[in-house]
Amino acid sequence: MPPLLRRRLGLLVATFAVIALGTSLRVIPVGLSPGVVKYGGSVLWGAMVYGIVAFLMAGARTRMAVAVALAVATAVEGLRLYHTPGLDAFRLTLAGQLLLGRIFSGWNILAYAGGIGVAACLDRHLRRIANP
Repeated sequence: MPPLLRRRLGLLVATFAVIALGTSLRVIPVGLSPGVVKYGGSVLWGAMVYGIVAFLMAGARTRMAVAVALAVATAVEGLRLYHTPGLDAFRLTLAGQLLLGRIFSGWNILAYAGGIGVAACLDRHLRRIANP
């Protein structure tokens, strides 16, 4: 299997795993504190954004993928400040809550950055192991 295809496949599998974990954290009540659920979900959302960006930019350097992922995550958080009836109606659905959220928070941007950072470190480490 060509290295770029192997990398993309690995990123795709990892991203789906993060999506499953994040959705489970937000949807399945397991008795965690609301703060852990909220910010844990935000960290995982940031990791998901990194996974999608890294998948799309599989040949790019990790730093570039991190920069794009941070820009995307910040833009989506900033979108919460924009309101239209259709957008607000979508935000009330489960998909809208999971993808866009409803209320702007600078703390979320920090959580996203943490998730992006952890995902990027894991990605870089796994790339070094795969290509010594």
